Amino acid sequence: MRLFSPLYTRAMQWARHRHAPIYLGSMSFAESSFFPMPPDVMLAPMCLARPERAWRFALLTTLTSVAGGLAGYAIGYFAFESIAPWLQTTQYWASYQSAVDWFENYGFWAVFIAGFSPIPYKVFTIAAGVLSMVLLPFALASLVGRGARFYLVAGLMKWGGARMESALHRYVDRLGWATVALVGAGLLLTQVWKE
Repeated sequence: MRLFSPLYTRAMQWARHRHAPIYLGSMSFAESSFFPMPPDVMLAPMCLARPERAWRFALLTTLTSVAGGLAGYAIGYFAFESIAPWLQTTQYWASYQSAVDWFENYGFWAVFIAGFSPIPYKVFTIAAGVLSMVLLPFALASLVGRGARFYLVAGLMKWGGARMESALHRYVDRLGWATVALVGAGLLLTQVWKE
């Protein structure tokens, strides 16, 4: 079933749109404080569509993500009492509690790891504000972690170029269904592990 191919084609069209950098920056900012979709899903196709601008897109994504992280920090610092009841009803509550534990044990490195990895970065930005982490180390860890991640994505897409775009287009449905299967298996294992 070809479900992912049309989505991929649409993503590549959006990636070539003249306002795509604005969308990318907005998504990157929002993801760091409240939005659930990672900016990589837009960064990667934009770098494939315009490999000559890959480093510029990575820089834009990094800077707007760090700015969004500072907004997440402010939410945690100034408004956590307002959002805590809502946060407790979401899937992010357990991640938030883990983030607090990580901060107590690792501090700077917790932000760096969250910035680089697929762990929900927004949870760590809010937790950093709640715990009043010193702002300069928070910003530096965010800049290095997020920058490393987004430059890696941009570099891989730039390096792969047209060959990677062609291969992705050819295999996107298989990759999409494999991802769905992996997520489903992960959710199933999580449920079994909880019991």
